[in-house]
Amino acid sequence: MSRSPHRWWALALIALAQFMVIMDTSIIGVALPKMQNDLGFTPSNLSWVFNAYVVAFGGLLLLGGRLSDLYGARRIFATGWAVLLAGSAAAGLASTVEVELAARAVQGAGSALIAPSALTLLMMLFGNRPTELTKALALYGAAAPAGGTAGVFLGGVITEYVSWPWVFYLNIPIAVLALIATPALMPAGGNRPGSLDLAGALTVTGGLAAAVYAIVRAPETGWTSTQTWLTLTGSAALLAAFLTIQARRRQPLMRLGIFASRNLSAANLAQLLLGAAWIPMWFYLNLYLQQVLGFSAFPSGAALLPMTVLIMAGMIVLAPRVIARFGTKNTVVVGLAVLAAGLGWLALIRPTGSYLADVLPASLVAALGMALAFIPSLGTALSSALPEEGGLASGIVNTSYQIGSALGLAAMTALAAAHGAEELGDPASLTNGYSAALLGAAGIAAGAAVLAAVTLKGRDGAPAAPQAENTSATR
Repeated sequence: MSRSPHRWWALALIALAQFMVIMDTSIIGVALPKMQNDLGFTPSNLSWVFNAYVVAFGGLLLLGGRLSDLYGARRIFATGWAVLLAGSAAAGLASTVEVELAARAVQGAGSALIAPSALTLLMMLFGNRPTELTKALALYGAAAPAGGTAGVFLGGVITEYVSWPWVFYLNIPIAVLALIATPALMPAGGNRPGSLDLAGALTVTGGLAAAVYAIVRAPETGWTSTQTWLTLTGSAALLAAFLTIQARRRQPLMRLGIFASRNLSAANLAQLLLGAAWIPMWFYLNLYLQQVLGFSAFPSGAALLPMTVLIMAGMIVLAPRVIARFGTKNTVVVGLAVLAAGLGWLALIRPTGSYLADVLPASLVAALGMALAFIPSLGTALSSALPEEGGLASGIVNTSYQIGSALGLAAMTALAAAHGAEELGDPASLTNGYSAALLGAAGIAAGAAVLAAVTLKGRDGAPAAPQAENTSATR
């Protein structure tokens, strides 16, 4: 399979998949103010346009990875595109808050099938070619920030010159193209015996959704309120039930023993905290540009293009060279530290600030940190699992990043609200709230750098191919 003459075209489709699932988290950013006006979202509930997608995405990724292992990655990859297409059509047609959030959750479910199957296909195509694998992971990794910021840019163009529903309709022709190309480009892969752990999928998704809901609502209901504590308790109970189910089932959704691999656990922790730091930055930088600096939708999207260019260049050109010279661990640690510095700089934004002074230089520093940290942590997480658990490893690492994104945004939303971000129309209060969220994100990135330095085992050179030995061995 890895010798397929079409593998680089297949990689282009895999990178497009990564581009799309991340773009769908970001393309709504610039459109949020107009969606808020048209559909009647409250300021505290507006983040659920993002979180409804991410919670469904993150909560179902393990199921998507398991389905890829059981029924073949190509089949699940195509199914995911079909589900994403349906959710996108419904999101664009929505006329109420409830329908919009439900459609965003369907989009997230489709992405939860696409993302782990895409990574599994990448490992099938390049897993036994270490040099090509590094390049493939770099291109795949660059597609994520490209999708993130391209989503902001395209969202700005579409919102300003067409209308916000078209940020969802854009997915439809791309999904059709992917469905046509998949059978010709992707390795088939056979079915494997096994069963689905639906109880595990339901408990982990419900537990994560309850945790995000509690954190987002806490500033309004109170951190010590009965509602907050009951929701958090319910979340903890569901997640505990998930772990119990995984420990007892013969064929669990997530084999807990996989975390005996030290580097797999450490790399997934790095990915979780990376998402928790990066996504709040993107979310609040968009709001600062529009609601404080007064940018309209299109200039706001264009303002973040320099970050995309730097991230893509950093992931494709710089990160592989740094990894080859200094090893994966050092690259992850330095990347997270640089990201923390950039976020801390961004937290100095002013109500009377400017793009060139307050946003551009600090955002480029943050982008450089992201470029350095993402590729080696992703490669380490994937290469530390057994080959037959490629779908599971892909699902876990995607889950780590997406759930980190949702929980990080929920926590920073609460922090921003506590410092004035609910005061629409007051630039000083809004800036105080956004600055607090950015400073909190900087703290997450700094903590992640320390944890990566302590927990990651050093490994030189390119990410290795998936290991065949027992994953209980410490790597």
